[in-house]
Amino acid sequence: MAAKPIESLMEKLVSLCKRRGYIFQSSEIYGGLSSCWDYGPLGTELKQNVKDFWWRWMTMERDDVDGLDASILMHPKIWEASGHVEGFTDPLVDCKNCKQRFRADMVEGAKCPACGNEALTEARMFNLMLKTYIGPVEDDTALIYLRPETAQGIFVNFLNVQTAMHRKIPFGIAQIGKAFRNEITPGNFIFRTREFEQMEMQYFVKPGTDEEWFEKWKEDRMNFYLALGLKKEKLRWREHGPDELAHYARTAFDIEYEFPFGWQELEGVHNRTDFDLAKHNEYSGKSNLSYFDESTGERYVPYVIETSAGVDRTMLTCLVDAYDEEEERVVLRLPPKLAPIKAGVFPLVKKEGMVAAAKDIYEALRKKHKTFYDEGGSIGRRYRRQDEAGTPLGITTDGQTLEDNTVTIRERDLMEQVRVPVPEVVDWVTRYVEEGKAEG
Repeated sequence: MAAKPIESLMEKLVSLCKRRGYIFQSSEIYGGLSSCWDYGPLGTELKQNVKDFWWRWMTMERDDVDGLDASILMHPKIWEASGHVEGFTDPLVDCKNCKQRFRADMVEGAKCPACGNEALTEARMFNLMLKTYIGPVEDDTALIYLRPETAQGIFVNFLNVQTAMHRKIPFGIAQIGKAFRNEITPGNFIFRTREFEQMEMQYFVKPGTDEEWFEKWKEDRMNFYLALGLKKEKLRWREHGPDELAHYARTAFDIEYEFPFGWQELEGVHNRTDFDLAKHNEYSGKSNLSYFDESTGERYVPYVIETSAGVDRTMLTCLVDAYDEEEERVVLRLPPKLAPIKAGVFPLVKKEGMVAAAKDIYEALRKKHKTFYDEGGSIGRRYRRQDEAGTPLGITTDGQTLEDNTVTIRERDLMEQVRVPVPEVVDWVTRYVEEGKAEG
């Protein structure tokens, strides 16, 4: 009998995500849609927790960044000004034999990576923007694009935000929103998809101060991922060489994470100079996207320091970083602040008093934190299910609960247990979630 193939870490993670309600294949009952994914109950919570952490970090824990939610559909001339219509392309090759398509820069030699035949076409440029039409008539005058990035919505609203909020340079504008790219070779689960969500911040500075601010934002962004709970040894910086700099960038660095499939970009920090605002000044012919400094009498087009991260990619990084296997259990060691469910509540056995006490605790706790109630199967099995789902705490009512009104709280990672009076459970869990550690 042939040995069963050993599953890779990514295969195990994809399986866990489906089993525990994190991520499902889009349109699965119809055979699926390539590189499109649906977020299940736990995935939705984790994704929201990642976004909330970023939003708080950017707009609430500092006083120089405002929020924005720009429209996905924008005037098509915006994408001419930004360079996307002309230059947002990848080189594409087709295999004449198996009919698959590949990015030319990802193929070595003349052989098809899929079938092995030397049947690849010459490379041709392929624009990554997804097109649609607005209005009842589908012609060139109605052509519009699904935005490939959220940044341009920030640039065209620079003056609106600056004026409305009475902002002085330097200041930033942050946005979380959907973007779309017709990727030729998406893959690695939710690492690269055609529909994704970005967390971007554009920080407007006086020309000449851009290098100083660039270094400050580099430090801030690395600190963000450490605060998120990622392992420090899995993170590094990589500078873009002259041949890979985007057309708008003077300097660019990526924070990379060591995924099971190698070191890959997690977030980009870019010095975009005044490229975007200057281009929109030129193409719009209406708005003067410049800044007047009342204290010096100067007028200038600000330079921009950009921080750009993907919600989906950050979420995948958190899942990869948290995945762990022990002899008897699979554990998703998500930090409490990110965990979709903060606590599972269980009666030790289905005795009336224990069940009633557990349900009372569940009802009190779920008003403050996402909580799960489970009375099916052995207590060990219930703990294991929640360990795999990433739930950091297990709260169990037992015989002693009926005697002294205390419960056992079990911590996921170390499996240590403490007794806590029932009236103190909600506050105890709240402190644990906020501080990320158990109390004796």
